[in-house]
Formats: sequence, structure tokens, C-alpha cells
Amino acid sequence: MSTLAHTMMTAARSADSGLAGPGELDRYPYAEAPMADRVAAPAWEGADPDLGRVGRRAAGSRGRGLHGQLVQQLGQMIVSGDLGADRPLVPEEIGQRFEVSRTVVRESLRVLEAKGLVSARPNVGTRVRPVSDWNLLDPDIIEWRAFGPQRDDQRRELNELRWTIEPLAARLAAGHGREDVQQRLVDLVEIMSHALAQGDALTFSRADAEFHALLIQVAGNRMLDHLSGIVSAALQVSGGPATGCERPTEASVAQHARIVEGLGSGDSAVAEGAMRQLLTVHPEVERVVPAPREH
Repeated sequence: MSTLAHTMMTAARSADSGLAGPGELDRYPYAEAPMADRVAAPAWEGADPDLGRVGRRAAGSRGRGLHGQLVQQLGQMIVSGDLGADRPLVPEEIGQRFEVSRTVVRESLRVLEAKGLVSARPNVGTRVRPVSDWNLLDPDIIEWRAFGPQRDDQRRELNELRWTIEPLAARLAAGHGREDVQQRLVDLVEIMSHALAQGDALTFSRADAEFHALLIQVAGNRMLDHLSGIVSAALQVSGGPATGCERPTEASVAQHARIVEGLGSGDSAVAEGAMRQLLTVHPEVERVVPAPREH
């Protein structure tokens, strides 16, 4: 049996054993209240379809049957280091081990190549690429790194990036948002408040992710807009004490409300300041993030 096949078999056994894999950890450790006990909250569905798209950007390759599962499995193995740089990937071995067709293997490797994880060359075959070639802003790679050996570095880097992106987005968005966007942000704060009262961390997290991604979308900067998926991914994989806004607390809801107030009144200083307060960070992040400017 080849080394690659042995590595794949070991990884598959972990999945078969019922143990949580890197992408299957419980990200929301707060108990949800029984459905019957929940107070009615503003409807999650029914929002402007244009606005709802921001919450789906981090979906990556999940939910696509065998193709998506194979991308997920191979991606996790590469990012975790189980399949090291320059390791050859033989399609026939992959197909036999995972019992999938050549077409599924070929399409999965194309997805991984687009993410910079592998390269395919004539007469050389498909090989794993070094970390320096990976698209580290890809939401799937963010997730795989966040639940692998590099989890601490990934979360620190994400929080440093968010500290750079989101206060700026809040400042730019102040006074420039459409009325429907402003109302949606108000609704999302109310959803978070209801979810907090009911101990419903999943709903809180969904509303939180949409809030932050939508805020970046309405900042009016197309380059920032492209980064909203990164923020959504960061919120989904946070899981630790690096930021305050993914943890359902009254303080975080209050800061979200202050951001909305700043946006509605056109007060960029209030919106930016509230975002900085919301993004409570580790000392490691504070050392590399410049102090906020005085307004």
C-alpha cells in the first residue's frame, strides 16, 4: 500500500469512528432553548435576496455531494500537513480509496488547484503546493486551517485582518447606506437580542455573520466588498476568545446597536469607535494593530 493510500485510510477511519473531524467541531457551545419556549423574533427569511447573499459567501465547496466531500477531505489533509508539499496525488489511488469516479476526482483536484493547494503539470502529475502558494483568503482554506494544527495562527491572523477591515468599513458606511439596508441591520440586532435571551447561539451567529458582511458590502468600496466572505468565515470558525462579537453577550448586542446608530446618523466616528470596541482582541493583536486615529 502506498504512503498516500495509507494516509487516506487513516483519515477515513477517524471519520468512520464518529469522532469529529476538523470541519465538524461544535462551533456554538451554547445550549439552544426548546422551540416551544422561544420568544418570537423577527423573521430570518424574507429579506431582500440581494442582502441575503452576503451570508452565503463562505459556503465554499460544502453541500455538493461526493465532489464536495472529496474536496473537503483532501483539503483538510493538505492543510493539516498529512499530505506535505510536493507530495504526488495519484488520481487512481484517490478514486479507489474513496470509491469515487475519475470524474469526481478530476473535478475535485481542479477545485483544489484553483485554491492554490495543488498543481498539475504534464509528465509530472498533480502535486501538493507549498503554503506560500495557497490562497489563504479562500473561505474553505480559512476553515481548514482554523480546525487544524495551525488554528492559533489562523485565528490571530483573522483577527488582525478584521481589525484592519471592519472599523474602516463602518466609517465608510456611515451615512451612505440605503434605507432597506439600515432596516435590515436594525432587524439583525433585534434577532441577536432575541437569540441571546433564548440561549440560541446558532441564530445569534448567523445574524452576526450577516451583520458584519452586510456592513462591509454597503461601505461603497468594491475591494472591501470582496473581503466580506473572509469576515463570515472568521466568525464561523472563531471558537475562541480572540474576539468578543461571536459570543452572545449583552455588551456585544449593545455595540452592534451603537454601530447602527452611527450609520443612521452619519456619524462615522461613532460607527468606527463602536466597531473597535466590539472587536476586543488578544494582546498579540494589539501589538501589531496601530492605535485608532483621533477624530
